Amino acid sequence: MTNTTILKFGAVEHADGEDLPGWIVVEGRPTMQTAVQHTTADGKVMSGTWRASPGTYHATYTDYEFVHMIAGRIIITPDGGTPVEVGPGDAFVVEADFKGTWKIIEPVTKHFVVKVS
Repeated sequence: MTNTTILKFGAVEHADGEDLPGWIVVEGRPTMQTAVQHTTADGKVMSGTWRASPGTYHATYTDYEFVHMIAGRIIITPDGGTPVEVGPGDAFVVEADFKGTWKIIEPVTKHFVVKVS
């Protein structure tokens, strides 16, 4: 019997190398890879793995995101707000109205869950 209510993420075999919509490079030459590893049947929640190389993006969010950092270090600064540094083992959320910079200090691997608005 196959358990369809639990999905364990395996190694990332295929990842999209395109920058995410709303993410603009503002410093350096960062690259990102996004692997959506699961989407709910109604399409309202997706989860997967994201990787990025050092550099800075200005990001504009339209969806809520939960993040669990696996590797790397980032300084996230909301426009007009206080910087927050996150690293391996940290978990955090980004609200759907976030606008600000993601300064990737060390190569990043994170797991994410996005609730699509």
